[in-house]
Amino acid sequence: MKINAGEIRVGMLLEYKNDLWQVLKTQHVKPGKGGAFAQVEMKSLNKNTKLNERFRSSETVEKASLEEMTFNYLYSDEANYFFMDPKTFEQIEIKKETVGDKGKLLTENLEVSVSFYNENPISIELPNQVECKIETTDVAIKGQTVSSSYKPATLGNGLSIQVPPFIETGDKIILDTRNLEYVKKI
Repeated sequence: MKINAGEIRVGMLLEYKNDLWQVLKTQHVKPGKGGAFAQVEMKSLNKNTKLNERFRSSETVEKASLEEMTFNYLYSDEANYFFMDPKTFEQIEIKKETVGDKGKLLTENLEVSVSFYNENPISIELPNQVECKIETTDVAIKGQTVSSSYKPATLGNGLSIQVPPFIETGDKIILDTRNLEYVKKI
């Protein structure tokens, strides 16, 4: 699908120079002299390289058409994560490099959205909030009543986050997967 350069947004996937690019940064510039343009920083999903490109406002670029499907997480091995389609029970595997740090938040039967490009999985989207267990955390200091005082905690999956002082080891919490922040205690 062709879009104008002015419609490029961060996170979009573009087909450009026979490759698939994810937009990391975009800046629309209107210089005093000459026409407006979009300065776009992109990362290749196949070659893992970056590219800075300038598109004039009148230019069009090809937005990649992705197919999204829902899968349930099953398990992982040294190199891959395995997912199952809840309707057809078909299994797919996705390389750990493709999933990245989101893989630490995967729990058995967690429902995720997988994006496919030309029938190849290229990214996964976790639910906005997941349940986690606090593995270890420091003891709250008595008399520390400042509302913004947070303490470090380690989750069962190995991630380190900041939690309020009333959270203790063994508590279950809700974690926001977009910014890895504490939401609430269960």
